[in-house]
Amino acid sequence: MSRKKVINTILLNGTLAVLAVVWLVPIVWLFVTSLSGYDGMNTHRFFPETFTLRNYTRILFEPDTVAQFPAWFKNTFLIAIFTCLISSSFVLMVSYAMSCMRFPGRKGLMNAAVMLQLFPGFLSMIAIYFILKSVNLTNSHIGMVLVYSGGAGLGYLVAKGFFDTIPSSLREAAYIEGASEARTFMTIVLPLSRPIIVYTVISSFLAPWTDFVFAKIILNSGISTDWTVAIGLYNMLNRTLIPTYFSRFCAGGVLVGIPISILFIIMQKFYVEGITGGSVKG
Repeated sequence: MSRKKVINTILLNGTLAVLAVVWLVPIVWLFVTSLSGYDGMNTHRFFPETFTLRNYTRILFEPDTVAQFPAWFKNTFLIAIFTCLISSSFVLMVSYAMSCMRFPGRKGLMNAAVMLQLFPGFLSMIAIYFILKSVNLTNSHIGMVLVYSGGAGLGYLVAKGFFDTIPSSLREAAYIEGASEARTFMTIVLPLSRPIIVYTVISSFLAPWTDFVFAKIILNSGISTDWTVAIGLYNMLNRTLIPTYFSRFCAGGVLVGIPISILFIIMQKFYVEGITGGSVKG
């Protein structure tokens, strides 16, 4: 290698190493603080003086009026599961229709969907809140699932790009054999689309799992057992609660990240294939 390439390689690797450290430091601090024997926030030491698993046992098995993590986790998990199922179905069906079917107004609908995606979602939250209030669905997990799932079909673009790569001759052969559009989609296209299905499922699960702003607006009754994990953990950062609950807050943050981390590790191969496959064609 020439001297210039060696220097560029060293600079690139050095930059990546610095960025990795910057990214990892908050995660490491969150984890070690969750093992701290001190209940509050210790800003004088990075690593705690004493280590214990007490914070995990308290937040999991000793809920109180402030920290009700098992109820929050259950609420968030149920919302995420139902949203994932409904949203994934919408995205895959809309993507197939836009990719493989030809009908009047198709391009106009595609352009309109892309333009709507350009607007930040929080701009519509106040309107959504009053709509849910008018049908008595505020402070309701069902209302949250409906809103999370309602606009999922607009995010069809990546899945459509993947469906574009599937040879049309396979669908045409199914049509010749008398298969309907629905049967072709279920028996021909979906079995060949495992990477994009995995990508869609993970993306649909992550949206409600990590959401705070919309959940905070909708679940505003003050009943803590109805909260999601994001709202509950945020409430533990109240100034008066930090001295006694900060270590438990860190333990809750670690526990929230475990399920999705395991899911990513297991599905990483298919997730990457889904992204790259969906970016081949637009």
